[in-house]
Amino acid sequence: MSINDLKIFCGRSNPHLAQRICDYLGVPQGQIALSNFPDSEISCKIEENVRGRDVFLIQSTCMPVNESLMELMVMIDSCRRASAERITAVIPYFGYARQDRKDEGRVPITAKLVANMITMAGAHRVLTMDLHAAQIQGFFDLPVDHLYAAPVLNDHFKSMDMDPDDIVVVSPDEGSIKRALGHAKRLGARLSIVDKRRSNAETTRQENMIGASVSGKICLMFDDMISTAGSICGAAMKVAESGAKEIYVAATHGVLCGKAIENLEKAPIKKVVITDTIPLPPERKLPKIAVLSVAPLLGEAIKRIHRNESVSRLFT
Repeated sequence: MSINDLKIFCGRSNPHLAQRICDYLGVPQGQIALSNFPDSEISCKIEENVRGRDVFLIQSTCMPVNESLMELMVMIDSCRRASAERITAVIPYFGYARQDRKDEGRVPITAKLVANMITMAGAHRVLTMDLHAAQIQGFFDLPVDHLYAAPVLNDHFKSMDMDPDDIVVVSPDEGSIKRALGHAKRLGARLSIVDKRRSNAETTRQENMIGASVSGKICLMFDDMISTAGSICGAAMKVAESGAKEIYVAATHGVLCGKAIENLEKAPIKKVVITDTIPLPPERKLPKIAVLSVAPLLGEAIKRIHRNESVSRLFT
């Protein structure tokens, strides 16, 4: 299939990332009119022919989450009713992913609910990045291509020419151990773990350090997202108390809500590296925050999906 046979349309949640993806692929962005009625309902019109086309809809379901999610549904429905051959929902950041199981009585599984909504709206497949829990792929009754930003983050730190003997990759909690192990292996570094105890949904405390010593070392901490930054800053404080020379934090999704900027500003962190799966508003920019683009990775995956080629080979 020719790359010119695909159509890429963008919602309003992350237009800059969508433009970078189109620039990488060398294709123009599809013409779409999105607006709100006076009562805030979403209006959508696809302004070019998509009949029989391979359509990709780029929309991060980030803040405002409900607005972004509903806009994606409306875009999918518009393309389905316009007789698109195949509709791929490209969701760089998949919101509503935290509740992926019933950890207590009378609570929803919102990740499954949203997966059902996307399926019922008419999407044929989903392309997403660093899901909060990998098993969410199984919530969809359609193909899901799950990408990882790890190569982009690792390449950034490799470009800094750090001595692997001076690096310790620190897992901020037990849930991130597998991720930290992968980064440590690819960076040739050792591993340490922060023992985190959760008091409630918003409060955690860091108790001990387990594994390699961080004293006098450059510590790299990886996570899938930074939300309020409470956990990652608490872990950084524990690592600093244990004698770390420098602390770097990296995450795929910079949600940065609540007191995140204030927490990061005060934390003993030299640099925070995030990607552009979620746009960073000017008022939330800090000198210590660096933003890397995942557009080439998403663009290459879109090209491979369009040509019916392997996406998993991107990571082998």
